Amino acid sequence: MKVHFIAIAGSAMHNLAIALKKKGYEVTGSDDEIFSPAKERLEEYGILPKKLGWKEERISKDLDCIILGMHAKEDNPELLKAKELGLKIYSYPEFLYEMSKDKIRIVIGGSHGKTTTTAMILHAFKFAGIETDFMVGAMLKGFDVMVKITQQSKYMVLEGDEYLTSPIDLRPKFHLYNPHIAVITGIEWDHVNVFPTFAKYKEQFEIFLTKIQNNGTLIYCTADTNVINVANNSRNDIKKIGYEVLPHRVENGITYIIYNNKEYQTQIFGRHNLMNMNAAMKVCEQVGITNEEFLTSMQSFEGASKRLEIIKKTDSFAIFKDFAHSPSKLKATVSAVKEQFPNRVLIAVMELHTYSSLTQDFLKQYKGTMEQADKAIVYYNHHALQLKRLPDLDKKEIYNSFNKDGLIVLDSKEELEKELLSGNYKDCSLLMSSSGNFDGLDLNLLAEKIIK
Repeated sequence: MKVHFIAIAGSAMHNLAIALKKKGYEVTGSDDEIFSPAKERLEEYGILPKKLGWKEERISKDLDCIILGMHAKEDNPELLKAKELGLKIYSYPEFLYEMSKDKIRIVIGGSHGKTTTTAMILHAFKFAGIETDFMVGAMLKGFDVMVKITQQSKYMVLEGDEYLTSPIDLRPKFHLYNPHIAVITGIEWDHVNVFPTFAKYKEQFEIFLTKIQNNGTLIYCTADTNVINVANNSRNDIKKIGYEVLPHRVENGITYIIYNNKEYQTQIFGRHNLMNMNAAMKVCEQVGITNEEFLTSMQSFEGASKRLEIIKKTDSFAIFKDFAHSPSKLKATVSAVKEQFPNRVLIAVMELHTYSSLTQDFLKQYKGTMEQADKAIVYYNHHALQLKRLPDLDKKEIYNSFNKDGLIVLDSKEELEKELLSGNYKDCSLLMSSSGNFDGLDLNLLAEKIIK
């Protein structure tokens, strides 16, 4: 098959392009900006566009289909040409469903914890020798791509994002997957540019549960009242399995899971991650992996990229990088690090980067999220606000929204680096939380300077 990707450089898009190239498809693509690591990975597989930008001459009748990314606009010249020629146009969720129609689909949804839960399931499947197709939102150790599509796999494990499908399909992505086994990890308002009220946001999860196949299974977090409400109102033919945090203890910065009078040492930590682990364990139970086998596999699970990922550590210091950007994620991650290392000073740094986090009316959702940090810093960039066409924010507004005594609010990378390098890091944890990259701040170099 000949497939062309419009907006190939997105995280999921470029990984799907690589997966199809490995499958033997003829793959081309285009985009108006391509950053690392997508640039290097596309180049490695020979599918990096030779020139940036959109060129309608790339679109011809001999293409079997177009895969359209969310980054493209409705008036994209390549998209218009594809419509004119009557070509089949898929969003990547539509294409993934098309490739998995005859498989057992396992879909992990929720406002937080999707990537980690999906990653745990994939790790346990691999440990148990179960072949599966998948799509996950981060690079995982032991997996060379974030998307895998084969003919022979019985299962398809999908991270179910609630954001929109494409510029010409405004359904949330997870509405397209029609799961046999569905997970909801939590429901907390996000993506305010698309779902202007919490009720509208919550409704997307209600719709998601209507997509579960007849006599399918729902695995849901019983620590979240919003999830309980949605689960209780779902169809009666669905088998419903609740979960909460796994029994555990923490000693000397190490977490041990307690199950059937046996302890399993883990490399990840935090109550939110131990709830994610229980969700993954319930999924694996449905496909025949015993709880003991699952927990044994979790001893070698190192986590997903940018999810409480250790950048550098010494006996008395560690710097963590985390994707946490929404209020619930930020609060859970700050609490996790403090609980794991209670005798260390916790310096927590959060970048306001998403549309929601940079929206004035949404900022108040962050109240109390950094309360357990001994020192809290919030960073933002005025240019990011301009790109998102949002009104500028002032530091006092951010300070008042977080309601954290002593909060430091910074708006330049140079100021942020200076502030971080001036700190005392003896017996300290440094948590860097963002869905962005702190405007290119090199965290590895920062860590090396701190350790010196």
